[in-house]
Amino acid sequence: MATFGKSSFNTAIYAAFRPTYPRSLYDFVFRYHERNKGARWDRAVDLGCGTGQATVELTPFKHVIGVDPSSKMIEVAQETLEKTPVSTGQYEYVQASAESLPFLEDSSVDLVIAAQASHWFDWNKMWPELARVLRKNGSAAFWIYSEFRFTRYPSLTKKINAYGQGIDPLNSVGPYWQQPGRSILENHLVEVPEGNEVVPGAFSDFERVFFTGDHYPSLPSPRSVIMRKKMTWNDLLSYLNTWSSLHTFRQHNPTDGENPRGDVAVRFWKDLKEGVEQEDGRAVEGHDEVDIEWPLAMIMVKRA
Repeated sequence: MATFGKSSFNTAIYAAFRPTYPRSLYDFVFRYHERNKGARWDRAVDLGCGTGQATVELTPFKHVIGVDPSSKMIEVAQETLEKTPVSTGQYEYVQASAESLPFLEDSSVDLVIAAQASHWFDWNKMWPELARVLRKNGSAAFWIYSEFRFTRYPSLTKKINAYGQGIDPLNSVGPYWQQPGRSILENHLVEVPEGNEVVPGAFSDFERVFFTGDHYPSLPSPRSVIMRKKMTWNDLLSYLNTWSSLHTFRQHNPTDGENPRGDVAVRFWKDLKEGVEQEDGRAVEGHDEVDIEWPLAMIMVKRA
């Protein structure tokens, strides 16, 4: 996670080319929250908010706070907010870690979320802080998405895994992910302990939900994939350039860009294009579009 806070990390590219979450995901969370009679919609908190992508989607709540440990991310989120026509005073951003929220009073929050951030949390500290700030019957939803897949080209999954999870330090970014966070993400949060294991009796209605389709058949009761995006091949390359592991790879391999086929991300991108060209029997151009999807996992819980 520290990679995102480095001065050399390009937050503008990160904000522009990361995938967005579907409206159906937020509706799913809101329906979970309103299950209890008397559910309140006063305050929501987005932990590890990054550039504020999910923060501004929490529109049913009167006051929404985005929290991130990176000053760079908070700066981009605030700049984005200033350019967006939203109700004055509904949103604010605070630089802080997810596990320590001293600016929030006890029992003062109705919903806590974390989008693509919870794999970094220290859950032995996170669960007690969550128990402190959530109101009775308040809700929390933490979700991540794992490595992308080609909707129409499942044969390319092996190439994606070799690049993202491989062990070749010169042709794979696998060795350069920050751990253990990345492994927790790749395993769809199954290693995250239940809240009552850390704070006995504090939580109820603990659920694990997997919108992973047939990509991970070993996960229990997988639902259909809901996170999809049609991208140009050029945009896919820009997305690959947002990976924190690639940023670290380049620091360790400063001459990689001298490769005649391009740097490691470009070589991977070209390999994917060639795979599609072989299957379709035609050339693929950078402006051509391709359907991408991301398996998504979620933890949901309520304050008892």
